Amino acid sequence: MQTETVVSTDSDPLRAVADAMDAAVQAVKDGAEHARTTATDALPAASQFLSQAIYKTSYTVSFGVVFPAMLVAHWFPKNNAVAHGLIDGAHAAMDLIDEMKSKSASSGTL
Repeated sequence: MQTETVVSTDSDPLRAVADAMDAAVQAVKDGAEHARTTATDALPAASQFLSQAIYKTSYTVSFGVVFPAMLVAHWFPKNNAVAHGLIDGAHAAMDLIDEMKSKSASSGTL
């Protein structure tokens, strides 16, 4: 009586290791693709959040400066030295800002 032993590829230990390695490589590839997709989707959301934060901070600071200044300006009578000084100072500041903008535009830096 002779018995033949048939080696099945399902029970081959080397085949099992190769399959496990193939599965691991595929999992790494899938993970890298998922990470790339997630990063691509997260960048616009982070940019939008940062933009909104900068806008709200700038708005709050400018409102906090301009509102009290306008409130104080309206307390003073219109035709006196304080009102004329505030108006002249505001015009001088705007002229200085315009001059600074034109200098930076002509030098190529903004």
